[in-house]
Amino acid sequence: MSARVLLLGGTGDALQIARALGSEHVYSLAGLGRVPADLSCAVRVGGFGGAQGLAHYLADEDIALLLDATHPYAAQISANAANACEQTGVPYWALRRAPWQPQPGDDWRNVSGWASVIEAIQPYTRVLFTLGREPLAHLGEVPEHQHWTVRCLDAHPGHARAKVIDARGPFTHEGERALFEAGRYDVIVSKNSGGAATEAKLAVARDMGLPVVMMQRPSLPPAQREFASVQHVLDALATLNQRNIDA
Repeated sequence: MSARVLLLGGTGDALQIARALGSEHVYSLAGLGRVPADLSCAVRVGGFGGAQGLAHYLADEDIALLLDATHPYAAQISANAANACEQTGVPYWALRRAPWQPQPGDDWRNVSGWASVIEAIQPYTRVLFTLGREPLAHLGEVPEHQHWTVRCLDAHPGHARAKVIDARGPFTHEGERALFEAGRYDVIVSKNSGGAATEAKLAVARDMGLPVVMMQRPSLPPAQREFASVQHVLDALATLNQRNIDA
């Protein structure tokens, strides 16, 4: 793999890919969560300054391929990446993990945006948020009839009607069942992230007859090549060289 790759990450899938990259490649993180210390590739933390800043970086660092393995809900980062690649002519590849699909027995309430989430959970009293950091900005808005639990990567103070759990997947069926029973939740709020690492919560919600308020995915820009799994990405990178980047 001689062509220099910029990997945009921050997910467990991206970390798997980063572990396969050599020292000439760059793994870029937005700065949230823990920075891995055991990689052969370079690690860059922080933003680029929008699409224009990223375009300058691609040119200045002689990047031959941008691989977008960011979270399915990181729509602005993906839009900037596609824009920068269009400006510079650098090929844009993306890992696009398939969304979860409802199964028999599921009670999903599809919503789009924070206001819709709040409306959907209004009838409930004990809410488990598995959206990441977004609910942290709203802990001062918990209605008097509700108690929130927010599970995200980073520790954060809660209060009398809000508890924050810092935890990182993968999560097991047994662990999720114990969490749900201890918290006495009557509704779960989730993003449709796809993948196996956090899917157990959906199976437990199904088993317990709990509704899931599911935040729909944002639209993402098309890529020249899109991959459904980490293994498909790794297979493509294994055959990559400067002459045969498939754009």
